Amino acid sequence: MAYEIRTYGDPVLKSQASAITEINGKVARLVDDMFETLYDSDSGIALAAPQIGVQKQIVVWDIDDQPMALINPVVVESDGEWVYSEGCLSIPELYVDILRPNQVLVRGLDIDGNEVEIEADELMGRMFQHEIDHLNGVLMFDRMTPDQRKAAMTDYRKLQETAAAPAPRRRLRLS
Repeated sequence: MAYEIRTYGDPVLKSQASAITEINGKVARLVDDMFETLYDSDSGIALAAPQIGVQKQIVVWDIDDQPMALINPVVVESDGEWVYSEGCLSIPELYVDILRPNQVLVRGLDIDGNEVEIEADELMGRMFQHEIDHLNGVLMFDRMTPDQRKAAMTDYRKLQETAAAPAPRRRLRLS
């Protein structure tokens, strides 16, 4: 079952997600639903459970047709710097250059409950940092400089106004 992706302004996005204490069929179904939601989005590469209103520490992603899920993920090491134009399914159509570490070591559990460590850099490293931020109630806006945030908020409001604007009315001409 696909969920609706929560968008900026929804308080669930600013809340800390709870750790998963038992991996069972309910968690497996949630992971499947998260993948369905991710694929329905057409533009995302990853999704954190809070983005669908579930306050649990689960992240799913599909980069290069390799879908994976990580439970209770944490960044245990990071190094370097990389600026990249970052977007978010919960802040649709907004992209901002954000500085983050380039390499990360992430630790968590796979769907079978096995502890895994993943070394990632560039896009995958950024994805982990972005999604783990969601688990901690942190959004892209929180990672921006004050000037970036001000400009991004202005851009986001314009995007929202455009999306909410009614379609132009067609007038029929009678002859």
